Amino acid sequence: MLRGLAALAGACAFGDRAEAADATGPLVALLHTQAAGDNGVVDGMIAALHRVARERGLTARAVYAADPSNFEPILQLLGEAGAAIVFTTFEEMTEPLKAVAPAFPKTRYVQIYGDPIVPPIANLRTVSYETHLSSYLAGVCGARMSRADRIGYIGGASIPNLVAGVNAMIAGARSVRPNAGVDAAFVGSFQDPAKALEIANQMFAGGIDYVQADGAASDLGVIQAANARPGRVVSGGARPQFALGPATVAAITQCDFGRSMYGQAMAALRPAWTGGHYKSGLQDGVVDFVASPLFVRAAPAAEVERLRALWPAVERARAQIVAGTLHVPFVTVLT
Repeated sequence: MLRGLAALAGACAFGDRAEAADATGPLVALLHTQAAGDNGVVDGMIAALHRVARERGLTARAVYAADPSNFEPILQLLGEAGAAIVFTTFEEMTEPLKAVAPAFPKTRYVQIYGDPIVPPIANLRTVSYETHLSSYLAGVCGARMSRADRIGYIGGASIPNLVAGVNAMIAGARSVRPNAGVDAAFVGSFQDPAKALEIANQMFAGGIDYVQADGAASDLGVIQAANARPGRVVSGGARPQFALGPATVAAITQCDFGRSMYGQAMAALRPAWTGGHYKSGLQDGVVDFVASPLFVRAAPAAEVERLRALWPAVERARAQIVAGTLHVPFVTVLT
């Protein structure tokens, strides 16, 4: 294992980074393709990795890979190092995983946010998230919270899952306000808060007063724009964002990757674990729409009352989705 870890350190010297390990037991690793420090999904996964290591006496290593040409070599090095579990992030890791995982059958690979692989690979599990369901709930909230006819959406990139989220948000808004519209824009990056700030300022200047932020680290720009304009409200994407806008971030469309990864790690440590595909949604609490406890204390009284008054409609919609009486289509072409 030491030889593999030394090689990994060398691989990370030209722009990628490996974080320090927790312990001296078997290796569990996270190869993440977005930088840490996002107050969101990546930070949550790194925290989960180290929690697993502390609880189970394992060695944790988080590796940031900025260059796609490094994905496959780093996976190879982790396999050679004898890693027990290797987690990776997002859809860009699909082909590197397909190329490397079969060569290391004793290593269990888990792709956080990945589509099913056909045919399945015995030691690879992909995990997808029905995030469009929380976007539907954000639409219900936004249409009732907003005083305008249109609400906003600012995503990181125009990828299928986020486009489906926009369409679900439109459907949710129109379920309570038939004439509601959604202005959607994409930053082009999940790590560009300056661009997100520019887009949010344009939306707010145009009269939109409620925006769903769905861009990971880029969300900071949306929150900053709302903080500078009284009466603007944001639905964010991760719990740490509550503190970034106590009086402006009313709720989040939660996709708790840290909670998901911890659960997948516990499963992968069991002898009976199998690969394949796992779909996470409202039913397991990983995906949800959650009100901010800070907002109800810091926001203007009128805004707090609007949130409290509309929340039963959000709860009803959530219950209907979980019960299967409300179906939210997954539509990846912007309608």
